[in-house]
Amino acid sequence: MRAAANKAAEGCRLELTLLALAKKCPAQIDEAPWLQALADGQRFLARWGQEAEALGWTVRDLFGLAPIPDRPHPRYRRLSRYDETGLIWLLCGRQVLALTESTAEVENPTGAVTVYRRHNKPALGPLGDSLDDFR
Repeated sequence: MRAAANKAAEGCRLELTLLALAKKCPAQIDEAPWLQALADGQRFLARWGQEAEALGWTVRDLFGLAPIPDRPHPRYRRLSRYDETGLIWLLCGRQVLALTESTAEVENPTGAVTVYRRHNKPALGPLGDSLDDFR
């Protein structure tokens, strides 16, 4: 009985998180990706919300963002931290084709499939964890 209540609460949290996200664009996020995430989040929850809950996906797994450093570099972008970014922010209008406990298969415009890994997302490498390190 308690497990069912916890799953229902998580479902509410997913929906409440999307509603909270719709009220204000998060700091260090541009408006266009925010609006896209709102549309993608709504579509994802309508299609996959209950299944995501049952598989244990959390608010952080879906909507998570990297924390803002105390003194961010002028080029700092929260969405450049793949290892801290939730699935919804990475969809960019693409459809989720399949969802498992640990992965989501996302269809690209070319028809190719990208696999998003919920756990064990590696940083980009020893130079750092931002694409800005490569410029």
